[in-house]
Amino acid sequence: MPEPRSGRRPLPRRAVLAAAAVGLSTALTSTLSACSTASGSTSSGVTLTFSWWGNDDRAARTEQAVRLFEKEHPGVTVRTSSGDFGAYLQKLATQAAGGGMPDVAQLDYRQVSQYAGGGALMSLDDAMKDKTIRTSEMSRDFLRTGTYKGGQFALPMGRGITGYAYDAAVYKKADIPTPKPSWTWQDWEKANKRIAALGLKSPDGRPYTGANDGGGNEDVFETWLRSRGGKLYASQTELGFTEDDLTAFWTFCDRLRREGAIAQARDTVQANSTETSPIGRGLAAADFTWDAPFPSYPVLLGDSVHFAPVPTTDGHQGAYFKPSMLIGVGAHSEHPKEAAQLVDFLLNDQRVGDILAFTRSTPPNRKIAARVARTLKGPEREIYEYAQTMERYGLDAPPTAPPRGDVAVQTAFIREYQRVMYGLATPRQAARELIDEANRELRS
Repeated sequence: MPEPRSGRRPLPRRAVLAAAAVGLSTALTSTLSACSTASGSTSSGVTLTFSWWGNDDRAARTEQAVRLFEKEHPGVTVRTSSGDFGAYLQKLATQAAGGGMPDVAQLDYRQVSQYAGGGALMSLDDAMKDKTIRTSEMSRDFLRTGTYKGGQFALPMGRGITGYAYDAAVYKKADIPTPKPSWTWQDWEKANKRIAALGLKSPDGRPYTGANDGGGNEDVFETWLRSRGGKLYASQTELGFTEDDLTAFWTFCDRLRREGAIAQARDTVQANSTETSPIGRGLAAADFTWDAPFPSYPVLLGDSVHFAPVPTTDGHQGAYFKPSMLIGVGAHSEHPKEAAQLVDFLLNDQRVGDILAFTRSTPPNRKIAARVARTLKGPEREIYEYAQTMERYGLDAPPTAPPRGDVAVQTAFIREYQRVMYGLATPRQAARELIDEANRELRS
C-alpha cells in the first residue's frame, strides 16, 4: 500500500513475513483460521463494522485482535473489511459522502480534516474524557495529529518518521561519514556530488547519482521547510510558506539535478515503489523514505543499506513523528460506545499489542511499543532505535492534521515540479502557480 501522505511503499512479501514473526505464534494463526468466519456473522446484540487497508499480514493480525475483542465483549460482533490503499480510500470516500461511514475506520492523515469537517467522523473528546478511550500512554503532542479545529476526531495507530535509505558501502567508497542527526542540507549536497564524482555506472550504463530527486515530494519540502523554522500550513485555510520559500527549495533541487548529483527527471517520475525508484534500479545511492517501509530496501538491495536521518539546517531537525495511519468512529454509528471500546482495545490492550506488533509502525502506546520492541531484529530493530535516537536529539511537535485541500495541493506540487524538471517553467514560475492554486483550494 502507498502509505498516507508520505508516498509510502508496500513491503515485499519477504520483508512483511519477517516483521510478522513478532508476537504472532502458529497457535494464534490456527485460532484465526477457526474463527475468521465470525467477521461475517450476525448477532442479536450489537454489530459493528470495522474497515482498514493493508497487506495480508496486517489483515490476519487485525482479524485476530478483533476476535479477541469479541471474546472480551459478549454480544458484540464485528464485521470486518479491508483492501489495498487506493481502492480503500475511494470506497471510504463514497461511504462518507453517503452517510455510511463504518462504525470504526482506519484513516489516512489527509482524511481527518476532510471527514471531520464534513460531519462524517464522531468527536472522541467525550470518550477520552470518561476513559472509554485511554490516552495516558500516548504523547500529547502526537495526539494533536488527529485533531480538527481543536477537537479530537481520530487517534494515531502507529508512529512513523522520515529518513534516508542509503547504501553505506557507496558512502564509504566516497569517504562520506555516516550521517548523524545534525548533518545539514549542505552536507547532503556534498555527499551527492562526491558520489556522482566516483564515476560509477548503473546496470544500464548510465551515471550513478547520489540520491533521488525529492523536489516533487511534498514531505521532503516540509522537512526542509521545518528545518528552517517554517511550516507547511499556518491554518486550515492558509499556507505556512511563501513563494520565496518554495522557489529556494526547487532551485536547490533543480540545480543538483542539472549538475548530475541527483537522479534524472525520467527516473524520478516513474518511481512508484522501492523497485522502480532510482536506488532500487541501481541509479542512486539514497532515497528519502519512511521508517515502516524501510525494511524493504535491504531485502531488495542488500545488508549495506541503512537508515539515516534527514538533513538539518544548522542542526535544526525538520523531521517529526507523524501517524502512519489513524483510527476514527463514524459520526452516524448506532453504537458509539461499543465503537469507542473497540478503538481503545486496539490501541491499549497488551495482548493486541503482541498480535499487531509493528504492522502499523511503532505503536503509539509507549508501554506496548517498548514491550514489542524487545523482540525486534535486523532492519526492524534499526528503525526502532533510529526513532529513539531522533527523539533524544530533539524534534519539534507535529502539526495538526492537514487542511481538507491538502490532497489537491500535493497533486499540484508534484505537477508543478515536474514542469521544472522538464524545463517548462522556472522554479519561481512554478512556485507562483502552486501557491495560487493552493490558495484557491484552501479557501474554497
